Amino acid sequence: DDTYDVIVLGTGLTECILSGLLSVEGKKVLHMDRNDYYGGASASLNLTQLYRKFRPGMDPPAILGKDRDYNVDLIPKFAMASGDFTNLLYHTDVTRYLEFRQIAGSYVFRDSKISKVPSNNTEAVASPLMGWFEKVSRLDLNTVPMSSVYKKFGLEPGTQDFIGHALALHLDDSYISRPARETYERICLYMNSIARYGKSPYIYPMYGLGELPQSFARLSAIYGGTYMLDKKIEEIFYGDDGKFVGVKSDGEIAKAKFVIGDPSYFSDKVKKAGQVVRVICFLNHPIPNTGDSDSVQIVIPQNQVKRQNDIYIANISNAHSVCAPNFHVAIVSTIAETSTPEKECDAGIALLGQVLEKFVSVDDLYVPIADGVSDQVFVSKSYDATSHFETVSSDVKDIYKRITGLDLKLEGKVQRLEGGDN
Repeated sequence: DDTYDVIVLGTGLTECILSGLLSVEGKKVLHMDRNDYYGGASASLNLTQLYRKFRPGMDPPAILGKDRDYNVDLIPKFAMASGDFTNLLYHTDVTRYLEFRQIAGSYVFRDSKISKVPSNNTEAVASPLMGWFEKVSRLDLNTVPMSSVYKKFGLEPGTQDFIGHALALHLDDSYISRPARETYERICLYMNSIARYGKSPYIYPMYGLGELPQSFARLSAIYGGTYMLDKKIEEIFYGDDGKFVGVKSDGEIAKAKFVIGDPSYFSDKVKKAGQVVRVICFLNHPIPNTGDSDSVQIVIPQNQVKRQNDIYIANISNAHSVCAPNFHVAIVSTIAETSTPEKECDAGIALLGQVLEKFVSVDDLYVPIADGVSDQVFVSKSYDATSHFETVSSDVKDIYKRITGLDLKLEGKVQRLEGGDN
């Protein structure tokens, strides 16, 4: 029977970040996963793993190329170049394990066509997305709701969609009734991220997002963290006071003061908060009308397709070492609103051109019922439909504060994060 400061269940990104942070601070960490690979729900799979998950018993077609060329994300997200998540990468110094490449363009679907989100002043002036008056006007920042700001400047609905969904990256229109400052700060994050490298606000790790949890796992291991994959959790023990005591695996018991885990390990301590539908598509061409870009994000605002939630398209290619040469991976995702979730991605799939292969997943979204302080069980949230990692970073900081009682301060590292074209 071994005793640790903390046991972490699941090697998803949130869990691996917290494992790394706590190991650096001197905590004795045991990290376990029932899977035989890192990443949990946020893993990147090779072709064999992908077909095993979505097409059991079927071999990948030879036309797709070699197994080792593929690192296909189950959860599509990009990092905002100047966002909190990138600051977390700096702070922990995991950038030494990672190489990033910029996403070539950011686009928005409006009036039945794809338009580029301006990434510099020249593009802004030439863009059909905003009228001249709207470009030169400055938003009045106060505590009024965003709806009042839109009304003050007489912005037409399409421009409101552009500002709220392509720049501020809100998932739906509920932000309109909230104070305008939230949207203003989101727009500032977007523009600051574009200013960092140009072209788009997004960067993405070579070899897929599965590199991220592995990098934080490496960090934890350097500071003494113990990792065990392919370990089934047979039982979770609690004391008479209801507090976590330990876990049992392969007949052995490991004890700790507290436990961190993803929702799949604590079904009795989470509640369902919706569903996300994601459709992974293989293409043998760039997405049409995106300037033959090797990577893009496209936002389809809800109002443009008569929905309650936006649709996102994340597209990457062999340039990011996630698929074979001359192929692209495009992942369409949204919050499910009906009993036929796959059809809800049709507006996004229609923009892709010919699709060679399609893999559909519909995942329940879970959030913890309690804060974990009373039973020392700290459960992460499921990965949402947002197109970036800012909500993951928020969950990390929230769990960290619940565990330690302290705010996580991201400071002290000034090393450059390579996000250019090389």
